[in-house]
Amino acid sequence: MHCASWSTAQQYILSVPEKAHLLAEKFMPGPLTFLLPKKDTVPDLVTAGSEKVAIRIPAHPLTLALLRSIDFPLAAPSANPFGYISPTSAMHVSESLNGKIPYILDGGPSQVGLESTIIGFDEKERVLLYRWGGIAAEEIESIINEKVLAAPSSPQKNPETSGRLKSHYAPHTPLYIGDIDVLKNDFAGKKIATISFTKNIEGIQNGYNFTLSPTGNLQEAASNLFAALRKIDQLQADVILSEIFPDEGIGRAINDRLSRARADNKQ
Repeated sequence: MHCASWSTAQQYILSVPEKAHLLAEKFMPGPLTFLLPKKDTVPDLVTAGSEKVAIRIPAHPLTLALLRSIDFPLAAPSANPFGYISPTSAMHVSESLNGKIPYILDGGPSQVGLESTIIGFDEKERVLLYRWGGIAAEEIESIINEKVLAAPSSPQKNPETSGRLKSHYAPHTPLYIGDIDVLKNDFAGKKIATISFTKNIEGIQNGYNFTLSPTGNLQEAASNLFAALRKIDQLQADVILSEIFPDEGIGRAINDRLSRARADNKQ
């Protein structure tokens, strides 16, 4: 559920840990989602029957203006077919859902590029990480002065939060992750597209090499990832080869999305 403010969000939550207040003060509005016990006023339809609700305050001015104009929270799933690459622009939404929705509010391209970080709390009120996202675990840890724990795994067919399925965010083109210079030898004769952090890959057809941040900025790389995957799908390449990104900050979220999009998850 999306709300216009933290004070509004609390009206729909049964109990709020003190750490949630600290994190909300620091990161909301922003790409952080709390998974918390819901009040009965939140319909089970919103939570797929779960006793917890994922709740956040988005930072985009257009979305906040919409939320402030209504007197209820907005249940808003990702605007794309299930399992496919998340949209980061109005054009992406139109391409995927044209004719299935009545209108689109165009607020420009996504600034973060990846979905929000989802966290919850255990019975000791320790912070549990359910999904890597726009807020790095290190940023959360700096506020609560303790380590963030990995949330326990949940059944693949009924995960507690979105983005936890083994195969997700996936392009139609098969994607493989590793050392691109090695992998490209395994696909000789194929039309190869590549995704790299800072460098162009030699021997790749012009227009098929996607460098997400030539300056080495992980935030920029994250904002370009999904758009690059969608462009590659339109190129009708035979395979996508991606390198592993630095395992730090939002780089972990990039690697998480690539891991869930890779070809061997579809087998």
